[in-house]
Amino acid sequence: MKFKWLGLIVLIGFISLIPTPLDTQAKDKENGKNSTIPNHVLNISKDNTYPNSTDDQEVLEAEELTDELMEESELRITNPQLIEILNETTLKPSPFALGYRAEIFLGRWPLAYESKESNINWEYQEINVNELDNHGGNQPEKMSYEQKEEKHIKGGLTSKISHSEQMMKLILLEAQKNTKLPLSFHTVIGAGTKQKNTYSVPVNKTGILHAYAPAINEKGEVAFGDVYIKLKGSKKSLEVKNVTRQGIGAWIPIQDHVGFSFELK
Repeated sequence: MKFKWLGLIVLIGFISLIPTPLDTQAKDKENGKNSTIPNHVLNISKDNTYPNSTDDQEVLEAEELTDELMEESELRITNPQLIEILNETTLKPSPFALGYRAEIFLGRWPLAYESKESNINWEYQEINVNELDNHGGNQPEKMSYEQKEEKHIKGGLTSKISHSEQMMKLILLEAQKNTKLPLSFHTVIGAGTKQKNTYSVPVNKTGILHAYAPAINEKGEVAFGDVYIKLKGSKKSLEVKNVTRQGIGAWIPIQDHVGFSFELK
């Protein structure tokens, strides 16, 4: 009997150590990476009358030489433009070049972005309002979302910084990786876009349906450095000097998603 009670106590203790979905969700929210889409936000990618481009989401692959150079570097490098420059670099030092030394300066570059905090505003920008007046009606009426005019939703950096275009790409790639959401600094909702979801408007009431474009707010740090390729005999290496770090933030719209808020008056 004692062994049965002992086994039951051990089992209860083990179960209590297993994290529940709420515990995991709370921890994700605390880390700023809770990208669970709420029920009032709908994916309109199949209904959007404007075909948004996904070009910004392409990831440039590093060539073998580039991989070799970056692996030996102590600093993380994710800048696609710098990776492209390294991909196009051809280095074939002779194995007989004894005493040969060279240092090629590639310029000062933003190397990588590190996210410190991510928060989603599901009502970043109001893009549409539909109304249905049922005053004097005999029965409840139903209404649904229809985009009245084409809307362009743009994000951007929250402060001025050098290499802004490269910075936006770095932040975009990191935010996509962390949230798994379709992000773009410029997204469009086409006129005439509809959703089948309906909202009931009682007699003698006016229904108002607000539509919002959501966006993610990124806050983090970017590392800058002077990038050199060093040649010594038959050996080649990547060296980064004068490294500095700077805080940066950005708003990035979530592509092809709309949040809704319904009210009665």
